[in-house]
This record gives sequence, structure tokens and C-alpha cells, in this order.
Amino acid sequence: MQHGLPDPGVAGSELTRFLARLAEAPAASARPAFSERLGQWLSWTGAISLSAALNAGAASPTPRATRPLGHEEADFQRVRAALQASIDAGPDEPASSPTDFGPHRRHCAARQHAMQEAVGALRQRLREALAQRSAAGARLAAIDAVLDGALAAQERSLLGLVPLRLQAHFERLQRGADPHWADRFRADRDHLLRAELAHRLLPVQGLLDTLRTLDTP
Repeated sequence: MQHGLPDPGVAGSELTRFLARLAEAPAASARPAFSERLGQWLSWTGAISLSAALNAGAASPTPRATRPLGHEEADFQRVRAALQASIDAGPDEPASSPTDFGPHRRHCAARQHAMQEAVGALRQRLREALAQRSAAGARLAAIDAVLDGALAAQERSLLGLVPLRLQAHFERLQRGADPHWADRFRADRDHLLRAELAHRLLPVQGLLDTLRTLDTP
């Protein structure tokens, strides 16, 4: 099992593919374009807010000393490494028996909460850094803020499947004939949580890439 994060460019599809695999669902057919799916996900208030952000004039950012990009790069790496380490460490409590899913459920919930808090705060810090770089950066930061709020419900719906699919997978493996089912489950549990982390980091990676572009002479 590879212990690194999935490639950020395919992290979202990696998470959904793995969730489907755990549910033993057939491979998804061709999916609608992102713009079409975005229209389905946005509420009318979200669509209005996004339209306003897209059409806003490019106001000049408030003059303020900006830190070199290395600070944001280090911040990203620090947050990702800490969350990765907490996934790799496994549950904080032992199971009462091999068939006890409780520690895995609580481990998953704790890791999801930690990811939500840490990645959300990192995303906000990167938006603030982007807004200080240029008028275009400030506009992109505003658009990201709108999308962050508008797509929150869709993301909660997807990520809410993680503990449910994990428990169903745990119970299915337990009923099977594989004597090493517990080891397989732990590997799948960690793989799924790493895929979720990579999924949550996608918009953060986009902000960081934008900062790199703006800082390139």
C-alpha cells in the first residue's frame, strides 16, 4: 500500500472511485461536465453570490506587506504532513474485540473533524495572502470564498459516506473467508482517509498554484 497522498489532480475522482469500490458499485459511466454539475449543486443564493463575485470590478488590494511565497508553501506542507501523520497513527484506542468497529468509527470522525478545521483555516489564510497580491488575486479569493460556502452541502453529502462505507466494508470483510481481513480493512481505511485528505486539499492546492503564478516574474 502506498503511503503518500493521491495525486492532487485526480484526488476527487480517487475518493469517489474508492467509495464506489467499497460499496461494490459498478464503475460510473461518463459524467456530465463540471459546469453542468456545478449548476446542479449551487442553490439560487449561491448562484447569485457567485455571479456577483465573477462580475465584481477588480478593486486594488489594501497596501500591506506580503510575505514571500515560501511561507505559504511551508504552511501547506506543515498542515498536510500533520494530518497525514494522524491518519497513519491509526485509532487512539484499542478495539475490545476483532469485530469491534467503534474505535475505527471514532478515528474516522476525529480525522474528518481535524481535516475540516485545519484545511479550512489553511484555505482562509491562502485566500488572504492571494487577496494581498493583486486586484486579480483579490477577485479570485472572493470567488473561492463563495464556492467554499456554496458547495459545502455537496461536500458534506459526499464525505458523510466515508464512515458509512467503512463500516459496511468492515462487516463484509468480517463475514468473508479471508483470515487476514483485519489487515486488509486497516489498509483500506487508511487509503480512504488519505484520499479524503487529498480531496479536501484540492482547492487549497489551486490557491497555492495561483500564488505561484502571481509571484513568478
